[in-house]
Amino acid sequence: MVGNLLLRGMMVGVLAGLLAFCFAKVFGEPYVDYAIAFEEHASHAAGAAGAPEKPEIVSRATQAGVGLFAGLAIYGAAVGGLFALAFAFANGRLGRMGPRSVAALIATLGFVAVVLVPQLKYPANPPAVGSADTIMARTELFFAMLTFSVVLMIAAVMLARRFAGRLGDWNAATAAGLVYLGVVAVMFAALPDIEEIPASFSPVALWNFRIASIGVQAVLWSSVGLLFGAVAEYAARTSDASRHPSGAAAFR
Repeated sequence: MVGNLLLRGMMVGVLAGLLAFCFAKVFGEPYVDYAIAFEEHASHAAGAAGAPEKPEIVSRATQAGVGLFAGLAIYGAAVGGLFALAFAFANGRLGRMGPRSVAALIATLGFVAVVLVPQLKYPANPPAVGSADTIMARTELFFAMLTFSVVLMIAAVMLARRFAGRLGDWNAATAAGLVYLGVVAVMFAALPDIEEIPASFSPVALWNFRIASIGVQAVLWSSVGLLFGAVAEYAARTSDASRHPSGAAAFR
């Protein structure tokens, strides 16, 4: 059963990656091109025009086409697989919620914990913008925030389940959500900020790139949640029908 869910989750994730790719091509790639042009212009202005050009290992067209799709498809498959495992654990443990509702809840909580919270603290920057000297520090801080956010979200869900019988589902979920937000706020204040975007870089382009980055993730996670919920519900109905045939069919 879990193996089938895992396979379905990965297939759904690949399809969600395709939808995210379409979104990225339309809304994200123009700002990547802008950032690359900005870096080239800055290099020429700094007197690097006479320096020998570095060989292009992977063309920009490949990066924005096959490379982008492959990356999002692989990422989508990974998200779909983990999503399926989370669904297998949560389904049947959240009261009377059906498969679609469980999938929607997991997708919402996953998006908040994995994408929204870490990127609010350490938002994505366009390629070729920022200092190469701080890339390791930025990566470590981002993954620290990501890990903490996911662990805290899991703890918040467990807290809500523990107090649901005493406070009621709604009150327990609200209290757990407030705890999550409060501790996240403390982490936001404790972790250092990184400001290294050149002052001459367009703030509009930076803002639109960051919104597009979150949008790509929103498309992927919402697609996984909606598609997997539909697949899981269909599988549950088919399983129930095979175990409990209709009265007419059973009579025959």
